[in-house]
Amino acid sequence: MLKGTAASDGIGIGRVMLIKEHSLEYTPKTVTDTEAELNRFRDAVAAFCDNTAKQAENLRQTAGEKEAEILEGHIQMIDDPYMKGEIEKLISDGKCAETSLEQICDMFIAMFSATEDELTIQRAADLRDIKTGILSILLGIKEVQISSAPKGTVLVANELTPSMTAGINKENIVGIITETGGETSHSAILARALEIPAVLSVIGAATTLSEGDQVIVDGSDGVVITAPDKEQLEHYGKKREAFLTERRELESYRGKKTVCASGEEYELFCNIGKPDDALKATEADGEGVGLFRTEFLFMDRTSLPTENEQFEAYKKAALILKGKPLIIRTLDIGGDKAIPYLGLEEEENPFMGFRAIRYCLKNRELFKAQIKAILRASVFGDIRIMFPLVTTIDEFRAGKALVEEAKSELKATGDRFDENIKVGVMMETSSAAVIADILAKEADFFSIGTNDLTGYTMACDRGNSNVSYLYSPLQPSVLRLIKYIIESAVKNNKPVGMCGEAAANPMMIPLLISFGLTEFSVSAPSVLKVRKNISRWTKKCADDVAARVMSMSSVEEITDYLKTII
Repeated sequence: MLKGTAASDGIGIGRVMLIKEHSLEYTPKTVTDTEAELNRFRDAVAAFCDNTAKQAENLRQTAGEKEAEILEGHIQMIDDPYMKGEIEKLISDGKCAETSLEQICDMFIAMFSATEDELTIQRAADLRDIKTGILSILLGIKEVQISSAPKGTVLVANELTPSMTAGINKENIVGIITETGGETSHSAILARALEIPAVLSVIGAATTLSEGDQVIVDGSDGVVITAPDKEQLEHYGKKREAFLTERRELESYRGKKTVCASGEEYELFCNIGKPDDALKATEADGEGVGLFRTEFLFMDRTSLPTENEQFEAYKKAALILKGKPLIIRTLDIGGDKAIPYLGLEEEENPFMGFRAIRYCLKNRELFKAQIKAILRASVFGDIRIMFPLVTTIDEFRAGKALVEEAKSELKATGDRFDENIKVGVMMETSSAAVIADILAKEADFFSIGTNDLTGYTMACDRGNSNVSYLYSPLQPSVLRLIKYIIESAVKNNKPVGMCGEAAANPMMIPLLISFGLTEFSVSAPSVLKVRKNISRWTKKCADDVAARVMSMSSVEEITDYLKTII
């Protein structure tokens, strides 16, 4: 048995197809005809962009719009004037195209990989895919083709790149195993979109497994069964049928309200990162957007987005939602994210440094431009503003004051906006949790970000394997903070949601129902499953579970108990 990260639910039983990567070794050389070398590089980029556009269209048909955008993002990255300019500068200095491409790509890959932000790290994976694609063209190497894989194939690779995925026939691929990647990697996102069971970060998979080996891929538990016996094949065959049956049953929850068994109603929203993701939210039957991460509008470019560019993005999302709530989180960026044009100083501890609302309050014009864009878009839907990383009431008041200042300036220019737009707090720091009673008197709503709240409370980085055992929202200390946040909001008649990963955790759902949560915001693929899980509980049963859990003293005790009742 091999273990890895459970990345895409389901059971796949089939035969291994090893994706062997071609060697991209070359001999660096000095060029004298730099103009010819520049043309060779530009031709390779043009061919790469043409191939990638075709792959994106193929992916659009097999997986969806959001997944196709991953590949389209590769075209935008290599077309970035700064990156392309730096590569061409090296070529003009006499370096060959291969060396110039590799040197600049590796510089950015190292920069992105050094952060602790998962989304920025993913950009490093994108650049590796781009570098491999263009180097292959420069060296005359054909890309790996997996479109001809036979039925019952389990793909095994070091990394499943978006360009590889574009060639997948999902009728033939029953499982995916990679040596790298996590739950938020493109490999995971694409596997889930294609509904193919996947286990990632299986160390040594490509050397342990051989071409044609029979394996079982358990994408729900993150295990790979090698050389399964008759009993294991029978067991996992039944498990696969049960999973497919449950998936079909989930469709019966589409179009229904989110209601628990005793009749209490809840709002079930989605988390998004781009305007077009709002379409995914509606297609998944989400009832709105509980978190729009706006930092993506500021990334993959060489200058700040203008107020109008931001306005159009927020307006687009609001129009797609057709009046459903859209909670926009203001810029959550800082020393942990590499955005060269912002000129951010490197910090030893960026997650506790100059970021999010701290950065925005020190850069008032940038912050005000975003707030104005949100205000102007608010006439096109039910838009709400949320401030991230609030730790004091003064920060929240300063943010609200800037909203009022932006309103006054918009009135002076005759721009329309929602005069009564709601302004809330993303409750993701221990400090904010402890003063939840104070914040609840002045905020219009709360949304609990359990990812950071758990990390800050437990003083642990979930990406650090030495301390990741501490990272759980079921830690007694974290549960007590979550309970206090919700109770403080309820006491002040303010809605309170949760937009962290814990909102979709079946073990958390009875606790959140009991505590008084009013809104769950999850990834689009989780909507129907969360709606089903909420429907299983009465308020009284949830209260009984919560009372028992809150009397327990360790995460192990809590987890073991909840596993017996879920």
